[in-house]
Order: sequence, then C-alpha cells, then structure tokens
Amino acid sequence: MSNHDSSYQPTTRIGKWFDERLPIMRLMHGQFVDFPTPRNLNYMWTFGGILMFCLVAQLVTGIVLAMHYQASADDAFNAIDQIRRNVNYGWMIQAMHAVGASMFFVAVYAHIFRGLYYGSYKAPREILWILGVFIFLAMMATAFMGYALPWGQMSFWGVTVITNLFSSLDQIIPGVGTAIVQWLWGGYSVSGTTLNRFFSLHYLLPFVIVGLVVLHVWALHVTGQNNPAGLDIKTKSDSVPMYPYAVAKDAVGMFAFLLLFAWFVFYLPDYLGHSDNFNPANPLVTPPHIVPEWYFLPFYAMLRAIPDKLGGVIVMFASIAILAFAPWLDTARVRSAKYRPIFKWFFWLFVIACCALGYLGAMPAEEPYVTWARIFTAYYFAFFLVIMPVVGIIETPKPLPRSIAEDVLGAGAHGGGKGAGAAAAASPEKR
Repeated sequence: MSNHDSSYQPTTRIGKWFDERLPIMRLMHGQFVDFPTPRNLNYMWTFGGILMFCLVAQLVTGIVLAMHYQASADDAFNAIDQIRRNVNYGWMIQAMHAVGASMFFVAVYAHIFRGLYYGSYKAPREILWILGVFIFLAMMATAFMGYALPWGQMSFWGVTVITNLFSSLDQIIPGVGTAIVQWLWGGYSVSGTTLNRFFSLHYLLPFVIVGLVVLHVWALHVTGQNNPAGLDIKTKSDSVPMYPYAVAKDAVGMFAFLLLFAWFVFYLPDYLGHSDNFNPANPLVTPPHIVPEWYFLPFYAMLRAIPDKLGGVIVMFASIAILAFAPWLDTARVRSAKYRPIFKWFFWLFVIACCALGYLGAMPAEEPYVTWARIFTAYYFAFFLVIMPVVGIIETPKPLPRSIAEDVLGAGAHGGGKGAGAAAAASPEKR
C-alpha cells in the first residue's frame, strides 16, 4: 500500500505552485481520499474513525478544562463544581470529558476484540498491532492520572492503592519500589504535590498518544487494512476508494456512536462514575470498597486474584504486555476467525472471560469472587499461551474465498481470474 500513487490534480495556479513545493494536499488526497480500501469491510471497522473522534474530543475539552482547573489539594474538588456551575457551558464540557473517557475505552475495547477476531495482528501488520498496544498503555496511564484530578474520596484512595503497588518491587531490589512510590507521591504520602504531578502528566500524555496514533495510521497505510476475509488486495476489483465509500460507512457508525455518547452527556453524565467521588478527599476515612473506573476492572480483578502482591502486579501488567506477542503466538494459517470453526468458540469464551473479570473487579475481594477471578484469569492467559498456538496447528480452516471481490459478490466474481484467486486461497497471508 505504501506504493499507492495519488490521483490528485491541482486545479488552480496557486494549487499547482504549492503542490510542487510542499505536496501536502497530494499526500492527504492519496492517503485519505482515493486510498484503496477493501470492499468487504463491516461496521466493526468504523471504530478506527470513532477513536480518532474520541481523541480529538478529549484533547479539546481537556484543554478548556485545564484553563479553569486548580491543581491543589484545597481547591481541586471545588474547581470541578465551579466549572460545572459558573463556566459558560462548563457543565457540558466537563460531562463530555468525563463521559468521553468511558466512551474512548468502549471504542478501544471493541477495536481490540475486532483485531483479535479477524487476525489484524498477523503478518505483515505486527508493528501496527504493537503500536496499538502502546497506545492502549498510554491511554490507561492518562486515564488513571485523570481519575485523580476530581480529588474525591475514590480519586484519593484509588491513587493511594494503585501507586502503592510499585512498592512490591522492593521484593526484587530492596528500596527501588519505595523510591518509585515516593517519587510519584512527591513525598511520604499522597498530597497536593501528587495531584500537581498527575495533572502535569495528564496534560502531557495525550500529546504522546497523538504521536503514537500518527505512527499507527502511518503503519496502517503502509500495509493496508485487514478485512473480514483476511485476504490481501490483489486487483482493483477487491477495493474501493476510501472516499466516499468507507467514509460514508464510518459516518453511519459515528452517528450511532454519537447518539450513545450524547445520551450519557445530557441525561446520565455521572452514571459511569462512583458515588464516593462526590465526597471531598479525606485521608482519615477509607471507603469501604475501593474500586477504579469500570474500564480498569478486568485488570483490577486479575491483580486481586493473586495472593502475592508482587505476583498480582506482574500478572496485571503481563495481561497487557501479552497482547503485543499475539502475532507470534498465533500459529494459524489464516487470519480471520470467520474461517476458523474451533478458534471462534474459544474467542467468544475469551470475550465472556474479560466481561466476567470486569464484573468480578467491582465485587468485594472475598469468596466466591476471588476464586472465579482466578479461573477467568487463568483462561485469559491460556487463550494466548495455549489456545492460540495449539488450535492454530490442529485446526482445519474452512475454504477461503479466492479474492475479496468473491467474498462480497459470491463465486465467479473474483477479479483477477483463477490464478489470482488460487493464490489468495493458497497463501492467505505473508508468513
């Protein structure tokens, strides 16, 4: 896809002059207008555009909120109330930012599950997938630091509990974990200094995410998009221009997503938060049940499922890091689970396990929740370390269509003739 030539032709003298010196319009036209897009994409591929919207919305609303926020232990809690009450449209901007964080993770989880189901991590898209994992990590760090900024009870104690996890590193190298915790806190306990540091990093990290997203999109346009059939584009009949076809489909998906987004912003702006966060931070009163935001709950459940503190921390971070190794753990000959009858069932069990871990993470750390969390945690890792390698070897995939065009239009419609179709079926991916 990197050798795709743009059909852009400037129509004015100024346009031609500019195109000869800085062909940015030619670049944009070639990559976002007539870029060849597989013609069999379904609506799960709209989440890429939705995520781009979420990122821009979070940046814009976050910058506006930063103009009015007070990053101090005495003023932070009241600053949120002042923004909602006294800043012009502050109630809407704050709600868009708070709800937008949850919607961002809804979209990114859908994006990740789609990638796992259709094999979007397989060759030649390994770098694309790994960059996505880095974006996910940066998102989690940004969201965690942002959760501290309202400086309510759950914010304060959530920061206290999660940052304390780094002290487990003392079991490996004595003193290192404690030094990291004290550096994060800016002292010997969570205080206004901690809040100020988290605010600075929360403002900085989104721009790191922007840089990673640029690399992610670049890598996507080098290798081209995957598709539900998991086949490469062989001929022109396998693809359509990005505009208007893919853009129109993205617009439909975006509209549906915005309806959900607007529903929460205007009718349930605080529904996805925790009620304890409407109380100011009090270091002398510990909430009866400390939980993070919902999008962290599966990883929180894994953390608590391990009785050893260091072991829990390792498992929690390993659950994210293992995603980056999916391209090499999966031994299947085809990309898409659409043609993998055995793997498909294991995948949906994996989705159920992730949802179950999310539920268990919100429950108290007691029986039977802890035992169930251990079972689903074991399956989570078994999916990557056992199921992906083994099923890929023993499974016989269903017959693949000979081309993307045939996947859409049926047998006899494969552009490129029998030769190209046979090649697509025999070599569905580059190994």
